[in-house]
Amino acid sequence: MKKRIIILGTGFGAFSCLKELDADLYDIKIVSPRNHFLFTCLLPSTTVGTIEFRSIIEPIRNVKYAQYIQAYCTSIDKTAGKINCTDADTKKDFSLEYDTLIISVGEITNNYNIDGVNEYAYFLREVADARKIRVKVIDCFENASLPGISEAEKKSFLRFIVCGGGPTGVEFAAELHDFIVEDVKRKYPGLEHYIEIILIEAGNKLLNSFDEKLSTYTLKIFKRQDIDVKTNSNITKVTKNEIFVNDGSHFEYGLLVWAAGNTATELVRKSDLPKNAKLKIIVDHYLRVTGEENIYTIGDCAEITDEPYPVTAQTAQRQGKYLGKSLNKIAKGKEVKPFKYRDLGMLAYIGSHKALANTNQYKGSGFVTWLFWRSVYITKLVSLKNKILVLFDWFKTFVFGRDISNF
Repeated sequence: MKKRIIILGTGFGAFSCLKELDADLYDIKIVSPRNHFLFTCLLPSTTVGTIEFRSIIEPIRNVKYAQYIQAYCTSIDKTAGKINCTDADTKKDFSLEYDTLIISVGEITNNYNIDGVNEYAYFLREVADARKIRVKVIDCFENASLPGISEAEKKSFLRFIVCGGGPTGVEFAAELHDFIVEDVKRKYPGLEHYIEIILIEAGNKLLNSFDEKLSTYTLKIFKRQDIDVKTNSNITKVTKNEIFVNDGSHFEYGLLVWAAGNTATELVRKSDLPKNAKLKIIVDHYLRVTGEENIYTIGDCAEITDEPYPVTAQTAQRQGKYLGKSLNKIAKGKEVKPFKYRDLGMLAYIGSHKALANTNQYKGSGFVTWLFWRSVYITKLVSLKNKILVLFDWFKTFVFGRDISNF
């Protein structure tokens, strides 16, 4: 009888592990409220229509040898070897038994307990988030186009604020800038002079995980693009149409995108698995949860105490691939080596057909790096369908511009 494996999550770690597991050795179930894998690296591009939403998702049910269950895991019963779940739609409760459990639930956006963030800010983690932002961006321009609108109202509608100077915040600001330069001037004539993009970062520089020179270069490019970067700044309060900053200033806004950091999911937070001060589950060098024989954790929600790795999609993907192969070896009685991480670097888009590459072999920026950025992401997309769709979207945007329809 095959051993039962349950994978929690459908992100980079979970999906990479799933693709490696041998269905002849294991009975595999995937439990997640999201029924698709999302290539989050290109998610900011969907917020303004550079790429379409379905071009960067791959349905989990396309993996024929595994059973997918659309539900939330609410708790883990280690003693009984089962998980308790709630259906994502009907809210029906049920439980599933496992022999091996793989936790790859990632993290959620951290609101830092700031008043109004959950109610009024837009997060950017899922396709549904990106779609809401896309609708809101177009609404802001349509509202500013109404007859009888004062200049002050136009400026308020067209003030876009991004909180967080990491890759997600920077790339969203860059995509929004491109939309304004390449499409707004043609499709919303006369509004470009009222537009303001403000990027607020708590630290003293953007892209903290990148090389200092690349961070400085990004600031220079953003200044040239009229993106107002405010470092060493924190938003202290958010209302429906206004934000308040720790330096005493406040701004009315049309859209606030919150990309200011991550924190543990409710499942991880409430579990009795060993966690560190950052609420990450502590694992050994085999990605096994400390003190457990049959529970593994990968991706953003896991950390090896003496060797923490970057919290990136690349890390989760590599851990998932390693764990899938390791579990196949365990089932065959073969020796398993500890996980070894080799950093391939990071990429980021900064607008105006310019990108950054921060790798051990190459640290560069500009147009050529943008071509490299695009080529890398095309190769990393998980299916031929995704590759073709993204290439077509890029071509369509170049020839016809972005679609500004709201529905």
